[in-house]
Amino acid sequence: MSKRRRTRRLAAEPNPLREPQRANELWTIDYKGQFRTGDGALCYPLTVVDAHSRYLLGCEAHQRPCRQETQPSLEQLFLERGLPERIRSDNGSPFASTGAGRLSRLSVWWLKLGIVPERIEPRKPQQNGRHERLHRTLKAETTRPPAANRGRQQKRFDHFRKEYNEQRPHEALGQQPPQTAYQQAGRSYPRKLEDPQYPGHWERRRVRSDGSVKFRGRTRFLGEALAGELTGWVEADEDIWQIWFGPVELAIFDASVGAIWPLGKTVSGPRGGR
Repeated sequence: MSKRRRTRRLAAEPNPLREPQRANELWTIDYKGQFRTGDGALCYPLTVVDAHSRYLLGCEAHQRPCRQETQPSLEQLFLERGLPERIRSDNGSPFASTGAGRLSRLSVWWLKLGIVPERIEPRKPQQNGRHERLHRTLKAETTRPPAANRGRQQKRFDHFRKEYNEQRPHEALGQQPPQTAYQQAGRSYPRKLEDPQYPGHWERRRVRSDGSVKFRGRTRFLGEALAGELTGWVEADEDIWQIWFGPVELAIFDASVGAIWPLGKTVSGPRGGR
């Protein structure tokens, strides 16, 4: 019999946004829109909040919103506060990318720490509404007018964070300040990062330095954010393989056509008859 075509819709990446029930279950992170200090330099405030207690963990004056500045600030928080279970962000850089699984190098680092990235939907900032409200308050109380330079602006942020956490009552906390509801995380920052673990029947492939991976004799591009990382491959259907990095499904490999497809795409390929 002649070969027939098959068509299937690949499942889109799940993105459940769950309400946290305790401190450090969910942190939210974002960059407040940039502004210029009195000396003309751009300032990008990075803010990190514990979603359950509303505790403002960090507010840092950065020169630009990039991994090179974001990661050291987060590493210091992890050392001081411990590790959260999840971090919620928008889909912009450096938190996400357009690559496989929308992972960036920053979110790959989170996953290796055992932190699951959680993203709001594009163009829906209301899904991170508490953080947006904090930014409006931060802007009104610390940037109008801006300080003379970034160093002085950071002192304003530090003062705001102390007052916000220790003195300002919050309606959702029974008119108590966030400090009364926050406690340190139980997981400490590890000395060494380990590869993700996969079930024994899965195949494993390490991504090359250029972001490509070889599987079933074919080399395909997976993503530069995953360079050097160990991925897991499991056959979900005939010629269809799911590609994972830790708990995150990245893409689908269709062995019938030798292509890697992003999640949510409709694909078709030949199916042999009998």
